[in-house]
Amino acid sequence: MGWFYIFLAAVFEVIGVLGLKLFSQERTMKHGVIYLGGLGGSFAFLYASFLRLQVSVAYAVFIGIGTAGAVLLNMIFFGESRNIFRILSLVAIIIGVVGLKALS
Repeated sequence: MGWFYIFLAAVFEVIGVLGLKLFSQERTMKHGVIYLGGLGGSFAFLYASFLRLQVSVAYAVFIGIGTAGAVLLNMIFFGESRNIFRILSLVAIIIGVVGLKALS
């Protein structure tokens, strides 16, 4: 169940990052709710995962998935650079997250 909480925390983190991007472009109540709700949900699920997993592993996996998700979101929806070095860096993050999960 702890890994499921990590996954949900990462999903909410990506939602929060999306809300932050939208809120920085246009300060509306809707964008603020997406931003704060996403990050709030993220921290709630991260805390729940700490009750079941080692904090060091859970936090590292959470950060890795959230970072990769935010970068992909910005590449797909907001036109950020898709050069080969960014993609290789993303692959390295994903390999690291998978390795941490596999070894814990």
